[in-house]
Amino acid sequence: MRKHILITGASSGLGRGMAREFARAGSDLALCARRLDRLEALKTELEAAHPGIRVAIRSLDVNDHEQVFAVFRSLRAELGAIDRIIVNAGIGQGAPVGKGQFALNRSIVETNFLAALAQCEAAMEIFREAGLGHLVLISSMSAMRGMRGGLTAYAASKAGVASLAEGIRTDMLRKPSIKVSTIFPGYIRTEMNDQAPAKQTPYIIDEATGCRLLVRAIDKEAAKAYVPWWPWALLGWLMKRLPLSWVAKLN
Repeated sequence: MRKHILITGASSGLGRGMAREFARAGSDLALCARRLDRLEALKTELEAAHPGIRVAIRSLDVNDHEQVFAVFRSLRAELGAIDRIIVNAGIGQGAPVGKGQFALNRSIVETNFLAALAQCEAAMEIFREAGLGHLVLISSMSAMRGMRGGLTAYAASKAGVASLAEGIRTDMLRKPSIKVSTIFPGYIRTEMNDQAPAKQTPYIIDEATGCRLLVRAIDKEAAKAYVPWWPWALLGWLMKRLPLSWVAKLN
């Protein structure tokens, strides 16, 4: 079991849910997000429910790349070690390309991909120095194919995240003590998609169930995982092969 786990985007949604699951398992946590008040509330909740663990928190805007490096190092110093880092921070809904919303779509790509690169750089520095670790990147089922409308930039950014993870994993083939996992979640109900109609979020599951399954998949430390496995492993295979007109029905 990984004892010291860092999670970005931990103040809400999947990040907060995974923190609760890892705390229940007895891991010390390093939690980062922009909203410090939410992190403080989560720290109080987790330490009260699980007195044997330590929870370190930092305010972090992942788009401030220098701050990413500083915060990761600071959290490692506070906990004494970090042996798993989950690159989770991200944002969602964009706009169709060519509709005058370039700034919105750019912010999605910058937060979901460029900032993920900064987090991976900072994480791998720690792991290379220690000679071990587990890097986890939260991608999305939307990374399987290009998505239409407001998901175009999001899907492209998550495809980039999956490719980034695979590249780092290839680098680590000769250093098996450092693992790299790509997680492809299907639809999980969170604040990010709370208003999305059911017909646009097929096979959606609730946040608590989704986070429990995410942690179970992460703990296996496989190269890739679909969450939940059913039906998304099959749908992932199909999404790579079906005509675009069929894939479009998934969003």
